[in-house]
Amino acid sequence: MDRQHRSFSNCFASVALDRAFEKRKDEAWLRAQLTDPATRFIPLWRHKCLINTESRPHLVTLDAAEYAAAHIDIEPVFLGQQNQQTYFATEVSGQDHDRQRLEVLGELIELRTACAVLSDQDAAVLGYARAMLHWHRHHQHCGTCGSATVSQEGGHLRRCANAQCARSHFPRTDPAVIVIVTHEDRCLLGRDPAWPPGQYSVVAGFVEPGEPLEAAVAREVFEETGIHVHSINYLSSQPWPFPGSIMLGYSAETDDPRLNLNRDELEDALWVTREELREAVQSKRLKVPTRISIAYRLVQDWYDAGGVGCLDELSIVTWQGTDS
Repeated sequence: MDRQHRSFSNCFASVALDRAFEKRKDEAWLRAQLTDPATRFIPLWRHKCLINTESRPHLVTLDAAEYAAAHIDIEPVFLGQQNQQTYFATEVSGQDHDRQRLEVLGELIELRTACAVLSDQDAAVLGYARAMLHWHRHHQHCGTCGSATVSQEGGHLRRCANAQCARSHFPRTDPAVIVIVTHEDRCLLGRDPAWPPGQYSVVAGFVEPGEPLEAAVAREVFEETGIHVHSINYLSSQPWPFPGSIMLGYSAETDDPRLNLNRDELEDALWVTREELREAVQSKRLKVPTRISIAYRLVQDWYDAGGVGCLDELSIVTWQGTDS
């Protein structure tokens, strides 16, 4: 599998919508879409998405969207089109009466939990909507002069309302690296103290300004575990809408497996062979990352390449928890 298909197979990566970027500046067209009865709106309430009885996102019609628009400060965000139908994301206010109105139509579920029943494409569209609405919620004011900002270009730009500033602010995606480190036939797993008992994953961290991605991989591994790595290779990427990151997945190797943990970052770390990982997961002493995360894919690719079995078959029997 090439890198493009690897990335598209990650959760939240397979958005089927045509983002139609060329139409975002056409204000007349956008206004027409907002009032078109065929247009559908994806509502969120306190980060939660609305799921119907068929385990699909519940797409509300114009009447419901008009109600939602009367109860929010954020204008609907244009997401794109599919089969000549237009889609917007809208965030309903956090008031209980608004939650009750939505719950007549379906169930409000956290996106991480909903991914257990959603298709890849539905999860990707909801992740896209969630990330965009989160950005709008946290960029109501200009970071340069402090004035209010207004949504433009279908929600893909916020412009400072102060005419003397008029700065443009675009949606943010924060890059983070995530890496599976190996030494001979073992991989390195670490544990954050805030995670549920037995939960382990691979090393990850945000890229710093002025830092190449490979340098971020080496720095994060060393900062957390004291391990020096080499042979850093890019594998795949994943949009991560919690709240708005892009995870860049890598593999790396080390010649010296001695650990010197940063206890502010990791409570524990361990080297495991595939056989040791299988036994630990089967006995429920260790939990692998949830399948919606690229961390699972990195561990899966390493485990499955060893000829001892399939991680999907191993983990589906032993643990179906949500991500932490």
